Amino acid sequence: MLELSLNQRKLLAETLRDIANFAAAALIFGQLVSERTFSIWLALLGIALWGCFVASAVALIGRKMS
Repeated sequence: MLELSLNQRKLLAETLRDIANFAAAALIFGQLVSERTFSIWLALLGIALWGCFVASAVALIGRKMS
C-alpha cells in the first residue's frame, strides 16, 4: 500500500477539495450558463460528487500516521 507523508496528504486533500469545487461548478452552474434545460439529476450528481470529494479530503487529513 502507498504510504504518504503528512505534507503529501495535505497537498492531496487540498487538491481533492479543488476538484470537488470544479465538479459542482461543472454540473450545477454549467447548466445555468448553457442553453440546455436544467436537469435536477445532474445538479444532484454535482452535489453528491462534491460531498464525496470533500469527505475524502477530510478523511485523508484525519488519518493517523502508522
